Amino acid sequence: MSTPETATITASTRTAHHRRYLMCRPDHFTVDYRINPWMDPAAPTDTAKAIAQWQKLYDLYRELGHDVELIEPLPGYPDMVYTANGGFTIDGRAYIPEFYYEQRRGESPAFAEWFRSHGFDTVLPTEVNEGEGDFLLAGDVILAGTGFRSAGDSHREVHEVFGREVVTLTLVDPRFYHLDTALTILDPVVAPGERAGIAYLPNAFDEASRKILAERFPDAILVADEDGAVFGLNSASDGYNVIIPPRATGFEKQLRERGYNPIMVDLSELLLGGGGIKCCTLELRGA
Repeated sequence: MSTPETATITASTRTAHHRRYLMCRPDHFTVDYRINPWMDPAAPTDTAKAIAQWQKLYDLYRELGHDVELIEPLPGYPDMVYTANGGFTIDGRAYIPEFYYEQRRGESPAFAEWFRSHGFDTVLPTEVNEGEGDFLLAGDVILAGTGFRSAGDSHREVHEVFGREVVTLTLVDPRFYHLDTALTILDPVVAPGERAGIAYLPNAFDEASRKILAERFPDAILVADEDGAVFGLNSASDGYNVIIPPRATGFEKQLRERGYNPIMVDLSELLLGGGGIKCCTLELRGA
């Protein structure tokens, strides 16, 4: 952890970068099946509350000066609100998901059509992958999650699609079934060759992955289990402002010490479906 002196120096260098996101209103949100440990079809859900909470996140992005595109929600696909799983984009090229579970597979054609109609070079997959849920861009490197959803062969495929180095990280805790639930990119824009700032939950990864992360990101924020358990790492950052859930109080303190500006947004209703801030936010790069 940085000292107060280094935190002060770091704070002066933090810059908010303009971002462009894809989101989907949770008009059809409910939990009527179980495909992750957070979901309980027997528990009540409140669609109106989910929409109101989602709207606060949408409005905040706009207030911060970011562009937010919308994809039309499809009836019968309550998880479409989690747009991070709808693709992975770099330099105007979009890699489309092939969902692990049948309940979500009908979303893929809708996302593919959205990307095509918005000028992206759209690449259909042959391997099981769940978009930016398991692929995160850290500088020049793609961090790729596996263990529960995206298969290892998708890591080879995403390398072929984008021509970037891909670093495989294995998740071991079923609560953190996507990479974006256990690791967040704090610096979405870095100079060529520079290392992006990240934060991650060590106990969500196997030993080999923890070793890789420690070697590649020695200055990373290591988040405590209690903050990970409230989806604290399922967050979005523009390089200065970091949107996190209000219960991730330890992570909030860590971010402030590193010169970031944490902003709390409560998506507790959408957490009933196993998603949070990042799950509802797909980064659009180019096109």
